[in-house]
Amino acid sequence: MAITTFAAIDVGSYDLQLAIYQISQKNRIACLDHVRKTVAAGTDTYSEGKISYQMIDEMCGILRDFIGIIHEYQVKDYRAYATSALREAENSQLVLDQIRVRTGIQVRILSNSEQRFLCYKAIAIKENEFQKIIKKGTAIVDVGSGSTQLSLFDKDALVTTQYLQLGAVRIREILGHLDHDDYETRTLIQELVDNDIDTFRKMFLKDREIRNLIATGICALYLNRMKGMGNGAENNVENSADKVTAGEFMDFYSRIELMDYEQIALDMDIPVEHAYLMKPSAMIYKKMIEVTGAELLWIPGVNLCDGIVAEYGEEKRLIRFPHDFTEDILVAARNISKRYMGNKKHNQSLEKLVLNIFDSMKKYHGLGRRERLLLQLSAILHDCGKYISMRDPAESSYHIVMATEIIGISHREREIVAYIVKYNTGRYEYEKIMNEVRNQETSIIIAKLVAIMRVANAMDRSHKQKFDNVKITLKNQKLIITTDSAEDIALEQALFVKKADFFEEVYGIRPVLKRRKGV
Repeated sequence: MAITTFAAIDVGSYDLQLAIYQISQKNRIACLDHVRKTVAAGTDTYSEGKISYQMIDEMCGILRDFIGIIHEYQVKDYRAYATSALREAENSQLVLDQIRVRTGIQVRILSNSEQRFLCYKAIAIKENEFQKIIKKGTAIVDVGSGSTQLSLFDKDALVTTQYLQLGAVRIREILGHLDHDDYETRTLIQELVDNDIDTFRKMFLKDREIRNLIATGICALYLNRMKGMGNGAENNVENSADKVTAGEFMDFYSRIELMDYEQIALDMDIPVEHAYLMKPSAMIYKKMIEVTGAELLWIPGVNLCDGIVAEYGEEKRLIRFPHDFTEDILVAARNISKRYMGNKKHNQSLEKLVLNIFDSMKKYHGLGRRERLLLQLSAILHDCGKYISMRDPAESSYHIVMATEIIGISHREREIVAYIVKYNTGRYEYEKIMNEVRNQETSIIIAKLVAIMRVANAMDRSHKQKFDNVKITLKNQKLIITTDSAEDIALEQALFVKKADFFEEVYGIRPVLKRRKGV
């Protein structure tokens, strides 16, 4: 049976990590080696806004060492991703260029939603535990260097995922220049944490029952060591090394709260530089336990590298997940639409219509599954702007999409969705879009998907779902859409003709709306 050797590199905000994996369909994913080197690039970014040349030099030195390890294992393929330190740095492109020139490593900066989605896939590698835990109300609490992501599950479904600019390194940098004693510092951190998480509770938790928390992030791996610091009297969770009760965690927190950083490092056997991040990280987990009333904390012991190899294995069809991640993306979008009081029935009808047209036009648009997903997301979110403005809903929808993270979607993909909902109505501005997206391929994708969106939306302009049953055929440069609707479709036919013009302009094919004979 074929075995693939793969390397994952995480250019993180606080450290650089390299993991070497073997992937096989029989044994799935096995980690052969893991190297972690502390380089606090986030310290530069969060305090100065850019990464210093000295820090770049240090990063490149470590990455050259990583290349040596990759060669030793005869790795055939790798992926290197960067997170918030580079994402927010003013000189990020310079840093990426220096890494490429000096090490040969091509690093891609992940959007926050992509980063958290990979973390989510890393957890799902432990499929038996993951599927079991999320059957009950569950929250993933991913505490990173620069931010925290809170994701809620209810009955296997992802309900919402929210970004808080509340990370362990960022908190440390915010308070690092202040002259406070340890008690005052703890109080200030608590105020920062309380403010953001209480807002999250009011907006998204409400009366939702959360039984379990899944802890991931920069210091989550060290939480597995918390039992060695107490008598473990409360541990009744199947004696699992990666599960602790809420009571156990609170006991652990009450002990480290009064320790200095050297004591934490000694008692937990971790580097002192990581001990500095334990208190703000643990404080976020503690607050989430308090606001949710969760009974169990699961520490799966995963990192971004695990998510990178999971993504790679899935894309290359080396592994398969029982969990449907695409459906999670769609559910997240539907919950955004619900928040802005989108028309559910209209959106469902529009979803079916756009996908039907997209699938019928495969030979002409040349687009793939990912673009199909973006079109579907656009159908779900296209009318959310009406919550803000009935006068100009398309423009408002654009701004809502651009301001709202959708888990698993990159910034570029979110931009495509935003332009589709914006130009669903009104004059299409080729030159303006090209100047704004600064990429010819992206601008062409937007035009193709907008053309489909306009035709489909015209078919439900009355929002009465008159076209539930349609048949689409391509003949003699015409896209013939046939319906057996017995309702009055005069409004839809009138609007359809106008929208058909742009479709023909893009594809060279004329959409024609017909009623089946005898109806």
